[in-house]
Amino acid sequence: MNPDPTMPILASASSLGPKFSLIMPEIVLFVGAVLCAVMGLSRSRTVRTAVPWIAVASLAATFAAMLKVWTPEAAAAAELPMPMLGKYVIALLCVVGVGHVLASAGSVDRSVERQIASGAGAFDPVRVIQGEFYAFLLLSLCGGMLICHATDLVWLFLAFELCSLPTYVLVAIGRGADRSMEAAIKYFFLGAMSTATMLFGFALLYGATGTLELSAMSEAFQLQAQTTGIGSVAIVGVLLAVIGICFKLAAVPMHFYAPDVYEGASSPVAAFISFVPKVQGFVTLVLLLSTVGWGAAGDGSTPPVIAAVLWMIAVLTMTLGNIGALLQRSAKRMLAYSSIANSGYMLVGILAGPKIGVDATFLYLLTYGVANLATFGALAAIERNGHEVDSLDDLAGLRVRAPRVAVALAIGALSLTGIPPILGFWGKLDLFVAAAESQQRALLVIMALNSGVAAFYYLRLVAGPFVQEPTPRTQGVTPVASLWPRVSAVVFAVGCLVLPFAANQLKGESASAAVASGAAKPVLTAEK
Repeated sequence: MNPDPTMPILASASSLGPKFSLIMPEIVLFVGAVLCAVMGLSRSRTVRTAVPWIAVASLAATFAAMLKVWTPEAAAAAELPMPMLGKYVIALLCVVGVGHVLASAGSVDRSVERQIASGAGAFDPVRVIQGEFYAFLLLSLCGGMLICHATDLVWLFLAFELCSLPTYVLVAIGRGADRSMEAAIKYFFLGAMSTATMLFGFALLYGATGTLELSAMSEAFQLQAQTTGIGSVAIVGVLLAVIGICFKLAAVPMHFYAPDVYEGASSPVAAFISFVPKVQGFVTLVLLLSTVGWGAAGDGSTPPVIAAVLWMIAVLTMTLGNIGALLQRSAKRMLAYSSIANSGYMLVGILAGPKIGVDATFLYLLTYGVANLATFGALAAIERNGHEVDSLDDLAGLRVRAPRVAVALAIGALSLTGIPPILGFWGKLDLFVAAAESQQRALLVIMALNSGVAAFYYLRLVAGPFVQEPTPRTQGVTPVASLWPRVSAVVFAVGCLVLPFAANQLKGESASAAVASGAAKPVLTAEK
């Protein structure tokens, strides 16, 4: 008797229930994005000014929904590759997302709203972009959360793109200047190239295994590893996918866009694209590598070439990023190169493997996100003669004009440096321990040297405001009219000081997020 052709469809529908319940936080966030887009077109100024708070409320509701629905039992029923990863990532994106909303509050549509309020211009729904700005911000966060639910390459790719596409628009509209448009065009076309590279890699993985399901693909790779070995088509597919993901990480060889794009974007948008795409990229990378296998070199599981390529990417990324940052006089370009270097540090955790390294990467993502927002938030909280502050020369004597902003900037920079006992120290310490325990001695030495180099340029963000005296150039540097960017910078700077007291709990949460379903797999290593 022939099997009923409708059985696969019914089975697929029956399996949707547990997974559907887990995406309730993303549904809540999507509804918030729609509300922001609609309310931003209102003729009432009161309604339009409430849009950032709708975004904050949406993120708070998303966090509450995550606590309600994301349980170990529900995650296990959904058969996710890494059951508790979504809980950690959603919490991280919600908390840091609130900071990004606050950092941009009052800066979007500022000149347009001023003209409408003064009567110099009439309300025009085409000219106001605040609703679209926060809608795209929430949609990008929603895409980053949905990646954690991926059980096949199609879902993974669609969620990846939902996180990516809004960021191109945010770069274009966040500042309202020709430089922003130039940065957005460069970001978009290079992003399209990286997406095509990753998608081609996914196609080769499908061709090598005959399936799009991550679990079935993992079984196919395990079978190949035990018999003939993983074929060259699959190896090339993984490498192409990794190169495409490197664009989101701002990692070599797809790192060169970052300084120009960060400089062209507004400070709040630069903060957003320096963090959220990293979460997106590392979650995708971990899911992909856990599917291929984390086997030791030579054991017939993961080909050594994949680990060797990741090793070279990590070394080049952290080294070129730190060297480039040393040469900058623009604060945003310097932080862009810093973002490149930090991706290299986090790749060390990926190379250390799932037992001791991936949780270190997730913990470092948290520490980097908090410190990065304190730093960029401080830049977003000041202006010079009505324009964004970007040059390091503009920060001289900032303690006189904006003491709270100067303190937040210094704390954020010290945390990024890894000065104990600030939050960033614990993130870097975890990576050092992971590298040592996984016998990655060469990476350990290279990362230590690069961390020492990074201290030279991070300390410029401390010395300028507190050591240098004000100059005639800095007379025009004042806090921005909106209070909320300063609140964002100060709150996350306080987080850099307070969160170390919960370091053990944060480490436990990142460790539970890094646990894959099924048996633990060996550590990924490479002979170098």
